[in-house]
Amino acid sequence: MASRSFYMAAIQLKVSSNKMDNLMNAIKKIEEAAKAGANIAILPESWNTPYGTEYFSKYAEEIPKGMCSNQISIAAKENEIFVVAGSIPEKCGHNIYNTTTVWNQDGQLVAKYRKIHLFDIDIPGGITFKESDTLSPGNEFVTFSNGIAKFGLGICYDVRFTELANIYRQKGCSVLIYPGSFNKTTGPLHWELLHRARAVDTQSFVVGVAPAEDIEASYVSHAHSLIVDPMGIVISQAGKEEEIIYAKLGKPGLDAKQLPFLPKDEGLAGYQPTRRTWMKSTTGWVL
Repeated sequence: MASRSFYMAAIQLKVSSNKMDNLMNAIKKIEEAAKAGANIAILPESWNTPYGTEYFSKYAEEIPKGMCSNQISIAAKENEIFVVAGSIPEKCGHNIYNTTTVWNQDGQLVAKYRKIHLFDIDIPGGITFKESDTLSPGNEFVTFSNGIAKFGLGICYDVRFTELANIYRQKGCSVLIYPGSFNKTTGPLHWELLHRARAVDTQSFVVGVAPAEDIEASYVSHAHSLIVDPMGIVISQAGKEEEIIYAKLGKPGLDAKQLPFLPKDEGLAGYQPTRRTWMKSTTGWVL
């Protein structure tokens, strides 16, 4: 009888400025997760590079031809594990995308998602950061299946957009995955709140995987990777340091009957990503 559950690992990596060190650490943690019995391992956003517009071009590589893609493919095959490879800067022609890839147990690339909603923020006295200075937005909704569940993919800022999560639920996804690196301004306020909200909105499992905190970095990750169940309950959560958190996801949770509050018809055609968010500073609400 086919398995009706799987064991998930969310890998909260410490990211340095050394791309090769980051890659080797990611492979080591994938092996550790597989030895612990995980069937699927998820890396954080921007796991091969420090998070910053000044780094994206330098660390970008083609997918699947690049070094990181090649080595993650090998790690997935050798450890017989699905790998959701967080995100890395992807070079494609003249554009750079914030891209996550998914590799099956045979090391095959089965999905590639480019971040749709780019993170542009300017909070006086807080933080100023504009991904759009360097990155181009994606324009596709991407799902994959491990034979037990169907997964929807987003990256970081995408988690703020309920419409995207609802579209994935209507496409049959019961698990939403968001590699993300919230900062120390928005993270304490919204990181857990948003992932729990998307879980309740869609009655799905929601996973947020962040880099570990590094107070010496130019951009400091809030960390606190988490796995949330369809009732909005956090069932596993990391602290600030590098670690792996686990959760067993299975039926009937994956097939739970939904409460009737999702839109009946959320057409994909005409979906226009909103790239603005309002944040409150000490001087009031700002864009």
